[in-house]
Amino acid sequence: MTALLELRNVETYYGPIMAIRGVSLEVRDKQIVTLLGANGAGKTTVLKTISGAMDPQKGTVTLAGEDIQSRDPDAVARLGVAHVPEGREVFPFLSVDENLRIGAFSRHDGEIDEDLELVYEYFPVLTELRKLPAGFLSGGQQQMLAIGRALMLRPSVMLLDEPSLGLSPRLVAEIAGIIKRLNTEQDVTILLVEQNAKMALEISDYGYVMESGRVVMEDTSGRLQNATDIQEFYLGMKDEGVRGRRRWKQRKTWR
Repeated sequence: MTALLELRNVETYYGPIMAIRGVSLEVRDKQIVTLLGANGAGKTTVLKTISGAMDPQKGTVTLAGEDIQSRDPDAVARLGVAHVPEGREVFPFLSVDENLRIGAFSRHDGEIDEDLELVYEYFPVLTELRKLPAGFLSGGQQQMLAIGRALMLRPSVMLLDEPSLGLSPRLVAEIAGIIKRLNTEQDVTILLVEQNAKMALEISDYGYVMESGRVVMEDTSGRLQNATDIQEFYLGMKDEGVRGRRRWKQRKTWR
């Protein structure tokens, strides 16, 4: 598999503060790649840099070999990159149907209605709510709407920022299953930012771990699941042999 999306030595700032520090990663075609890390690690900034919401001061972002860094968000979207931001950001006073159609803003083909019905097949709960203002939906329903809106773009790459945030375990499992289906059934390549490491590693192919704005670890998702540091700091698992040791005194191997 070839790399569809690549970042090389990217640095992005919030004013004078460097948010990501020389980040390099790649997302191969038709893979799900997850980006793990604590709050403030720089994960959301990576997605914003890819989608054009923030401009990098250094480094390159390429899509299918073409440089896309510093392009406007609408230009990046037209190239097939759909960004589902943290917090869903649906249009609360527009109906579910209208929100979904906005996702196809750059399309001029005659298959938008067909794709609309495809979204309702993936998210049947939205079918009966299609005329309801999006602001009346629950958090889980709004998350489904945000993902469905991104799907209306017919993206080659989907950037998902904390899709499980604030959802019940049942809805987390449902969203995870839909993400996996979109990847396998619609061939959508996905870069997934998640604090729910267990869910993310179960559905992804490869993973990167960020800390303080830099990538500190990467491997296949299976190997990351078995890595001591990941189990201890992200999966909440502790070896019986270290019982009684204070967690804050332990060092990660990447330090």
